Amino acid sequence: QAMSADILESAMLAAFGLAWPANILKTLRTRSTAGKSLAFLLIVLAGYVFGLSAKIIRGNLNYVALFYAVNLLLVLADTLLYFHYRRLERSAAEAI
Repeated sequence: QAMSADILESAMLAAFGLAWPANILKTLRTRSTAGKSLAFLLIVLAGYVFGLSAKIIRGNLNYVALFYAVNLLLVLADTLLYFHYRRLERSAAEAI
């Protein structure tokens, strides 16, 4: 039963995780923060931190924790790109 729950949790994390590389590539291609929400990124980032923390606190560091960690890193990368391109956008706006 616990194994089935882990498999389902991993599948959910994998499904969510598939969206982040596409989102990161879009940001790199467009070099823009248009359509991005910093609040959304931070909420999702917090969610993955909470999920991974729960695994650590329970002492349940199995393969599912790896899915949390990978997703956390992907969202963190997207968030850092947001700050980078937002800074560039503001600099360009000030130069006008």
